[in-house]
Amino acid sequence: MTEIKRLEPNLVGPARAFFARIPEGDRTFFKEDVTDPITIDSWARDHRNQRLVAVADDGSVVGYLALMPGVGWSSHVGEIRLVVDPARRGSGLGRMLARHGLTEALGGGMTKVYVEVVADQTAAVGMFDSIGFQGEALLKDHVRDRDGHLRDLMILSHDVSGVSATLSATGIDEALRDNES
Repeated sequence: MTEIKRLEPNLVGPARAFFARIPEGDRTFFKEDVTDPITIDSWARDHRNQRLVAVADDGSVVGYLALMPGVGWSSHVGEIRLVVDPARRGSGLGRMLARHGLTEALGGGMTKVYVEVVADQTAAVGMFDSIGFQGEALLKDHVRDRDGHLRDLMILSHDVSGVSATLSATGIDEALRDNES
C-alpha cells in the first residue's frame, strides 16, 4: 500500500533516492534542480508550498506531488507538479497523486489548478484529462530538451471550484465530512 505524506526532514533521504532514479531526460523539464541536495532539504522546511511524497511499504519514495499556490492576483490558482517513479508509471499512482492535489487545492481555497506537460507526453496528458483537466494553452517550442530540441508545452487546467459546487449541490461534501469524523 502506498501512503501520501508531507515531505518532512525524515523523508529527505528517500526523496533524494527517488529523484536519482528519475531518468535525466525527464529531469530536463523540472523547474528545480533535484540533483542539488539543498533543494530537497529546503522543500522539507518550506511549508508555504505543499510538497508531498508517495511512500511505499518499504519506506521508499515512489512519487512526488507539489501544489504551488499563486500569489497576488493569482492567489486563487495553484500549480501542480507531479513525478512518478519510472517503475510505478501506469499503475494509477499518478492519478492518485493528482486527485490528492485537487483535494489539497480545495482545502487551500484554490478555485483553479494547472499543470504544465510536454505535449508529446501523451500518457501524462491522458491521465490529467481523465480526471477533469482540460487543455488551456499550447506553447509552441517553449521548452528545450537535453539534446537541444525544442518541444511544445501544454498547460492543462482544472476548475476545482466547479467540482466543489457540484459536491455541495449533491450533498456529497457533507457525506465526505461525516466519514472523516
